[in-house]
Amino acid sequence: MTADPEPPTSRQLRRDRLRELLDAIVEESNTNVEGMARSTFVSEFHFSREVRLLTGESPAALRRRIMLERAAWRLQRGEGVAAVAADEGWSSAEVFSRAFRRSFGTPPSRVGAGFRLPAPNGLHFHPPQSLWLDSERDAPAVEQGDVTALMLAHDTADVRYLLGRAAELSKNQWLQDVSPGQVVLEWDGTESSVGAVLGTLVWSKEVWLASIEGRDFPSRSATDPTVTDAAGLAAHHDEISAHWSATISALATAGRLGDTVIDALCDPPESFQLYGIVAHVLTYSAHRRHLVRAMLARLGVQTHPGDPLEWMRGNG
Repeated sequence: MTADPEPPTSRQLRRDRLRELLDAIVEESNTNVEGMARSTFVSEFHFSREVRLLTGESPAALRRRIMLERAAWRLQRGEGVAAVAADEGWSSAEVFSRAFRRSFGTPPSRVGAGFRLPAPNGLHFHPPQSLWLDSERDAPAVEQGDVTALMLAHDTADVRYLLGRAAELSKNQWLQDVSPGQVVLEWDGTESSVGAVLGTLVWSKEVWLASIEGRDFPSRSATDPTVTDAAGLAAHHDEISAHWSATISALATAGRLGDTVIDALCDPPESFQLYGIVAHVLTYSAHRRHLVRAMLARLGVQTHPGDPLEWMRGNG
């Protein structure tokens, strides 16, 4: 182990364990490392080691910096120096003022507009009582806060999950008219069974890929629930979703999502901007995924709710 570990990645900082450690660090009653460690049920040595490995800072330094950032924010809101110093756990206003001047380069009575201090891990106080973690600027788009990349990745993962849950159904349940007459979009036909909804969900991406790439209207043979089961559809979905995600990613990177497709597959032909196509596919995919959840529940198969936030935490 090196003396100065590399700052953590944003993926590491999303770990639930770090959340527990941070809660212990910023808890008002935990004024020293011994108390922080006790509240997480580990030794002081182990607690300090975990925090330093995950954040690049010692627990004491991290707490001190977060508290100073919070103090600066409170001072900007017009609170008095003595009151802030006492609330933030400093032994006196004089000790607080010296620490504040060393960190911010100005006395607390002349606090500036910002409240952040340099951090090796991008972790900062966030008003009024939260923390904020900066993303890595060279991280993949889905980790930098690219909403489109996140939704594409989550959509793929959630469809794969639902197909896995649907594999628990019998053949009769796969084709059962759980929601007779159910129509999502008129041109897609009736989707009354779990197999029909999932099949259309995968097939719709094929249709739009054909439009974008200028290919013929695709057959529904590979997504027809009467000729394929959940496992077969899952294999086809993996192929189609990889193609779909790669295509949209390449177009986004090239700055082409504002381009327009004049879709000759429609009758009469219609014009669609590419980013509108992506929004359309993701919107109706999300709708169908929730329909499938409700239908599976009626067949006795429970699923998680499909929340992107839970998925990002690794719980979905």
